[in-house]
Amino acid sequence: MNRMDAFLTRLDADAALIHRPENIRYLSGYAGEGCLFISRGVHAILTDFRYIEQAGRQAPDWRVERTTAERKASGIARALAEEIGAKSMRVETDYLTHDDFLQLSEALTGVALRSMECIPEKLRQIKDAGEIACIREASRIASQAFINILPRLHAGMTEIDAKIELEFEMLRLGSEGPAFDTIAAAGVNGSLPHAVPSKHVIAEGELLTLDFGATYNGYLSDITRTVAFGRVSPELRAIYETVRDAQRLALEAIGPGKRCCDVDRVAREYIDARYPGAFGHSLGHGVGLFIHEQPRVSANDATELLPGHVVTVEPGVYIPGVGGCRIEDTVIITSDGFINAMHAPKQLIEL
Repeated sequence: MNRMDAFLTRLDADAALIHRPENIRYLSGYAGEGCLFISRGVHAILTDFRYIEQAGRQAPDWRVERTTAERKASGIARALAEEIGAKSMRVETDYLTHDDFLQLSEALTGVALRSMECIPEKLRQIKDAGEIACIREASRIASQAFINILPRLHAGMTEIDAKIELEFEMLRLGSEGPAFDTIAAAGVNGSLPHAVPSKHVIAEGELLTLDFGATYNGYLSDITRTVAFGRVSPELRAIYETVRDAQRLALEAIGPGKRCCDVDRVAREYIDARYPGAFGHSLGHGVGLFIHEQPRVSANDATELLPGHVVTVEPGVYIPGVGGCRIEDTVIITSDGFINAMHAPKQLIEL
């Protein structure tokens, strides 16, 4: 069953409007702005002049409707709904703004608007062979970029310098752009899980955590490595070894049929026994066309992992005033285990 057939089978409505960019690309192949109108008889892309040619190239089997200041998407959606006699329509209520929803409601009088209930996101959880190939290439680029910049990292550079080196190297290796805002956190900034790279000058004896990813054909990768500048203190070394061992244990526990919450617990109990409360985020998340997809590898997600799931495994320890460490891989669940898409080294590298 292809993606569109699978979507229509679950739709349980006369039509759907898709606005979330990742879902637009997943269902149509179109990567520009606008929205999709989908029914069993009509597949249309609604977009403006800037993207008309692109839509035709990327989704040649789709009808393309041009929007203008006078011919708004909501009005085109009303005309298409009337064309097929639609009485019910699914919309992405978790993505549309309140004003957008009100505009659709006013335009689509007589059509019952219902929540999409994340139908496309549920379909996107299991990746096919083509999607996995793209994620593996994005992972290869990110891993190799990290290896390539190691000789260029040195004490005296800033966190922003490290980010620039990494993002340029990924572009040079074929990435379409960063998968998300690159994190570069050194010294005491390492205790901030989502630190914004700053002008902090990296000093000897500090750890630097780099969380980054590449993009290939729209698909993303996610990796974190933590490196040392010179020799670090026994305290920082112990933090690193704890995170590395926690990740190893989680990887040993992951595979088809395993529940996300159970894998999370393996790493969490190991870290909490040594650094209580220092690992406050989930162990991982799905990755695909968006950087944070379902399932969540967390204490609250009992999803059973299946072949085709692509998730991260990223334990961390964060201690205010001291620093932190995170180690992360993107892994692909298979019928008999998993493939680690990352090949960057995980031993403590002392630059």
